[in-house]
Amino acid sequence: MILLGLDPGLGTTGWGVIAADGNRLSHIANGQIRTEPGMQLPRRLTLLFDALTDVIRTERPDGAAVEEVLGNSNAQSTLKLGQARGVVLLAAATAGVAIGEYHPSIVKKAVVGTGGADKKQVQAMVMRLLPGVKLSGPDAADALAVAITHAHHLASQRALARRVAGAGA
Repeated sequence: MILLGLDPGLGTTGWGVIAADGNRLSHIANGQIRTEPGMQLPRRLTLLFDALTDVIRTERPDGAAVEEVLGNSNAQSTLKLGQARGVVLLAAATAGVAIGEYHPSIVKKAVVGTGGADKKQVQAMVMRLLPGVKLSGPDAADALAVAITHAHHLASQRALARRVAGAGA
């Protein structure tokens, strides 16, 4: 199963693609999509959508996962981040890709073991879980962490479904 992880942002959106075969994970690709702060918002959102559409077309994921947005003290920044997240969700949904959504603390807990992990700890564990990965940047590392989280959750769901099916037989 090919999974796409996405860490939305208006300035930089990270993306990461992994293959999940049972409990085995392997890195396929990762990158960052950047938009220029001086551009008009609609143009930035269009560039983000087009670039993500290209990634999805190239990588052909079976599923995707997106990190949820945390609010901050700047309402304008939070609104712009929410708009970028909406475009990320739209790009995946338009391509017909099923989407999971995870709170940042769930991602940190799944990858590092604690919901309060910092970015350096997440990056270190991503590199350990995906040996040989060359990270395109911190947002790409976060996106790979989201993909890893999604892989773990899907594996747990499949295992539970097998147990339930076995109990009913």
